[in-house]
Amino acid sequence: MTHIELKNIRKEFGGSVVAVKNLNLSIEHGEFLVLVGPSGCGKTTTLRMIAGFEDPTTGEILVENDVINELEPAERNLGMVFQTHALFPHKTVSENIAFGPRMKKVNKEIINDKVKEVAEMVKITHLLEKLPAQCSGGESQRVAVARTLITDPSAFLLDEPLSSLDAKLRREMRAEVDRLHKELNKTFIYVTHDQEEAMTLADRIVVMDEGEIKQVGSPIDIYNNPNSYFVADFFGSPSMNLINGEIVNSEAGKVFKSLILNVDLPKLFENSAPGPVTLGIRPEQIGISSSGDIKKKIYLVEPLGKDTLLYFETVEERELIAIVESNSSYRSGDTVALNLLPEHIFLFDSSGKRILN
Repeated sequence: MTHIELKNIRKEFGGSVVAVKNLNLSIEHGEFLVLVGPSGCGKTTTLRMIAGFEDPTTGEILVENDVINELEPAERNLGMVFQTHALFPHKTVSENIAFGPRMKKVNKEIINDKVKEVAEMVKITHLLEKLPAQCSGGESQRVAVARTLITDPSAFLLDEPLSSLDAKLRREMRAEVDRLHKELNKTFIYVTHDQEEAMTLADRIVVMDEGEIKQVGSPIDIYNNPNSYFVADFFGSPSMNLINGEIVNSEAGKVFKSLILNVDLPKLFENSAPGPVTLGIRPEQIGISSSGDIKKKIYLVEPLGKDTLLYFETVEERELIAIVESNSSYRSGDTVALNLLPEHIFLFDSSGKRILN
């Protein structure tokens, strides 16, 4: 297992484009850490700096307390699995897996034994004599993982390895990556833009945007306690309902008012100052009933199998969505009452920071 630490890492391209801004992060022994965020947020650049394919403009990268900034990628003993498989098309699967050790002049018998070992580990023994063109996308990805496994790295760096696979294969390969992590008991750093992958694989998630870390925490903590509008909006499928409005004073206390709905705020927000805010609530935390103060007409019903999504009126290009059970009998055009569970209401200020009282 390997401990990796990033200290004050900054990466500039051409002196004007800042890809990563003053990033500090400690990755624990044996941890499965996922870097997640939209395209261009700096997550892949961060991974490439750890691997040695990019040099940080400033800052230090440490592995087991040793600074590795000046080491070449091959000297870092870190295994990289890329987004593209990059297999040699004219070599068999076995030859592709064995390529690294052969370049290091490892004994042929030792290589053959290791090829069989890692092939069994990722369940591709039956593919060893095939060419890459004869393998499916999922099989090719397993070959790429095996090619990294055979080098016995101290930690694994995976750059969106499943992004080119279809949904079913992604689920299967996610399970394989999770199994390998548990079996190998090594540090994994995984980059993805897919929040579902992040939620299912990570011990800890690092949410990035515009080259900065926005939040670090367990998957449940990131989902249930987002610290900003960005994190709340990024995580969840469908994402959190986010409604622009304002806090006003009333005789009963604080009230949130907007073009879509008015809501009495829980006592948690009794000290919040009046003014513009964004109210957030996840679709599964909206109760649907026949009576209540907030009446809304359903304009779209979307069955998803185990759940059904109900869409309500759109204001400022944001839809209000609730999740109900799949056996519900709601139809487009029905008018229902919405009950927002007060303990699950979030408020964000005009800068996007979560309001805590």
